[in-house]
Amino acid sequence: MTLLRTVLRVLLGGALLFAGTAHLTFARDEFEAQVPSWVPVDTDLVILGSGVVEIGLGAALLATPRRWRPTLGWVVAAFFVAIFPGNVAQYVEGKDGFGLDTDQARLTRLFFQPVLIAWALFATGALRGRRGKGHEGT
Repeated sequence: MTLLRTVLRVLLGGALLFAGTAHLTFARDEFEAQVPSWVPVDTDLVILGSGVVEIGLGAALLATPRRWRPTLGWVVAAFFVAIFPGNVAQYVEGKDGFGLDTDQARLTRLFFQPVLIAWALFATGALRGRRGKGHEGT
């Protein structure tokens, strides 16, 4: 199980590093489709900021010592929850991006966000780290 968690953690870290780099370079226009129209901040600033965060999270997944990984898992999962409204907005507003050019494709993508959240929690041992919390000494 440790090897599986390690492989999944490294893959997720690499994916976040790649996505963050894409935010800052070649895919900035594509990411615009995921910034909701109601966000009161410049779209490009949102894309750049989220790219920096993704690079940081990806690097942390690769380098964080084992004892901090469960906490990091919750942080990464929270990030995936925080960006979910952008995915919903892309569907609701009918914005094309990353080949998601139909309502069906955009809707299907929404169901992958819980997979990313579960992936972050499993790969870092975050759920395992929560078992028994609050029950010490009972």
